Amino acid sequence: MKIFFISLGCDKNLVDSEVMLGLIRDRGFELTNDESEADIIVVNTCCFIHDAKEESINTILEMAEYKKSGSLKGLIVTGCLAQRYKDDILAEIPEVDALLGTTSYDAITEVIDKVLGGERAESFKDIDYLSEIKTNRVNTTGGYYSFLKIAEGCDKHCTYCIIPKIRGDYRSVPMERLVEEAKFLSEGGVKELILIAQETTVYGVDIYGKKMLPELLRKLCAIDGIDWIRIQYCYPEEINDELIDVIKSEPKICHYLDIPIQHASDDILKRMGRRTNNEELVTLITKLRNEIPDIALRTSLITGFPGETEEDHEILKDFVRKMRFERLGVFTYSKEENTPAAKMKDQITKKVKVARQKELMEIQQGIAFERAESMVGRKLKVMIEGKLVEEGIFIGRTYMDAPNIDGYIFVHTKDELMSGEFVEVTVTEAKEYDLIGTAE
Repeated sequence: MKIFFISLGCDKNLVDSEVMLGLIRDRGFELTNDESEADIIVVNTCCFIHDAKEESINTILEMAEYKKSGSLKGLIVTGCLAQRYKDDILAEIPEVDALLGTTSYDAITEVIDKVLGGERAESFKDIDYLSEIKTNRVNTTGGYYSFLKIAEGCDKHCTYCIIPKIRGDYRSVPMERLVEEAKFLSEGGVKELILIAQETTVYGVDIYGKKMLPELLRKLCAIDGIDWIRIQYCYPEEINDELIDVIKSEPKICHYLDIPIQHASDDILKRMGRRTNNEELVTLITKLRNEIPDIALRTSLITGFPGETEEDHEILKDFVRKMRFERLGVFTYSKEENTPAAKMKDQITKKVKVARQKELMEIQQGIAFERAESMVGRKLKVMIEGKLVEEGIFIGRTYMDAPNIDGYIFVHTKDELMSGEFVEVTVTEAKEYDLIGTAE
């Protein structure tokens, strides 16, 4: 029995996929990389924004074709799209044989058995359920880095976001389970842990009564074999002195923070339901740079939010120029049904959204190029991720670069380097966002 698996969307979704893959493997099913020979295809979906929904639906329809041309006996849809559009999928895509909601991924093997038995199955547990499954995940990221999902759900309820309705309230994973999982990953060769959640900074409040991310970080730093720990999805209003201190004092923690701020106009931040204003954001960023001078800050912005005026846009442009983020992404606002923002007046046209996005990215491109140029001559610790065989050049990442979203450094050396190996590299050239260097 061969199973083909597709994981779409965010890194948090990927962790769910890796758990399902572990359950499938432990059940004795064979995993295949060829969809044409699969008996069962599982699509773990995303529906955060319109483009993600479109990709998920197109992927489901594409896989459904193998019922005509391949050996496919069952098509299973899991994750956010299944949770949000259960009835629509069942009604409009009859080729789908089973649906699993966002909290039901631990039922994957039971559902596969039902599908093989000829049933059209579904599993939807309480939206605030937290699985206690302890299966060993299948690491799909290449073996040297892995994501550690420290919590589920979100309590922030930003006006544009559907996540709380499909992922539930914030639930921290107990610390002992996370430490156990991190040790397992380390024993499997993982050297970089990337902490993820809808929001990492309030980890522990729901079960321990206070923010426990600093304590968790200390415990993770004590694990042998882990060299880097990277923190993502930090809400700015929740970053406190204790967290800053542990980042400064623990050498394994990368001087890198992902802080999604979404906007810099007070009016738009308020309409978004965000809990910071422009002044507070500037104060925090200034403090982080003063306390940790070599910190790399990544953020994400939304342009074209309902009611965003030219003045709001100019405020955001000015903010980007002054804050000079090392890494920055800009998304156009996606109108999601059943969110407060979707009902707001003064919706912005797609043309204006895209134009404003382009303006912001042009500003950031100049900043990124200047920052890359400033790295020439510096020595950096680099994790090797692979090799361009024809060119004889190795590819790696520095502490400033998260996998899949940031840049690379291309390393020249006479030595043969292994993936996952750390080397010291002198930066010799900057090529747009990426760096070129020579290994010592």
